[in-house]
Amino acid sequence: MLKRCSCLVYSVIKQKSRRIELASISQTKRHLKIYTKTGDKGKSSTFTGERRPKDDAVFHSLGATDELSSAVGLAAEFVRDSNVSLIDQLEQIQCILQDVGSNIATPYSSAREAHLKKTVFSDAYVSQLEKWIDEMTEELPPLTKFILPSGGKAASCLHLSRSICRRAERWVAPLAREKEIDEEVLKFINRLSDYLFTAARYAAMKENREERIYHRIDKSKDS
Repeated sequence: MLKRCSCLVYSVIKQKSRRIELASISQTKRHLKIYTKTGDKGKSSTFTGERRPKDDAVFHSLGATDELSSAVGLAAEFVRDSNVSLIDQLEQIQCILQDVGSNIATPYSSAREAHLKKTVFSDAYVSQLEKWIDEMTEELPPLTKFILPSGGKAASCLHLSRSICRRAERWVAPLAREKEIDEEVLKFINRLSDYLFTAARYAAMKENREERIYHRIDKSKDS
């Protein structure tokens, strides 16, 4: 009987403890705020804790990468509506872009070993992109002329993502050159623009949408 009572008391205490813990978590969540005010004077922190101006190359690179992920997310929604089988790939790419951001936010010049271990960037990501590119290219007709961003909403949004990717690459390149980030990050961004171009053509083909071809405008006919 004593053993049974002891178990019952323990169970009650455990339940009360759990309720207190959940109440504490709930209270903490209610008090979390999206704004910190720490950047009000034009500076922000890297993952290493270093304070830098918000127009530093690191934050330009992070901003461009964030914009790229948003564009890929928008493209993914158009792709979902078109039933083109690229959703899983695009979602994986968005996740990898988070890893890209983590690496960029950890400049080697101020990083400790603990920081570096948490932000390692795998070279397998580039290989995966190349595999996807090759698989799509096998289905696509040969590219013989310059094409304009076109081919439907999904394709056009993928082209937009590609152009944003190129801008991100221009910001990331100096950081890689200065040995502030893993060179694999730059390789990934470079290969990603190739992937997005190929994916745009692939989406247009799967939707049976026409890709508009570049042609020189003859201005002499206007006179």
